[in-house]
Amino acid sequence: MYTLELYKTDARTKSGERLVEKRDGCGALGSPKLACELHYAKMYPAPKWRTEIHETMVTSRNMMNGKEFKERYDTPYYCSPSSETYWSM
Repeated sequence: MYTLELYKTDARTKSGERLVEKRDGCGALGSPKLACELHYAKMYPAPKWRTEIHETMVTSRNMMNGKEFKERYDTPYYCSPSSETYWSM
C-alpha cells in the first residue's frame, strides 16, 4: 500500500510549497506505484502541483533487541524504537 502526499506551490511559504493532503490507500487494489503516479499526475498538473508517493509501511530494526518491525514511513525519529532518543526518555 502507498501514501500520496500532495503539495501545491505557495509563494507565502519559505519553501515555496505547502502540503495540502495525505491520502492513504493508493495502490491498495494491487495497482503498482507507477500507475498511481500517472493517475495523480493527470489530476494535478506539474507546474502548480507536486505529488510524492511513499510506501506506507517500512521495515526498521529495534535498537534494543535487534528485531525487525514495521512502522509508518513518516514516524518521527524520536517516536521510533529504532532510535536512541526513544529509549532514553
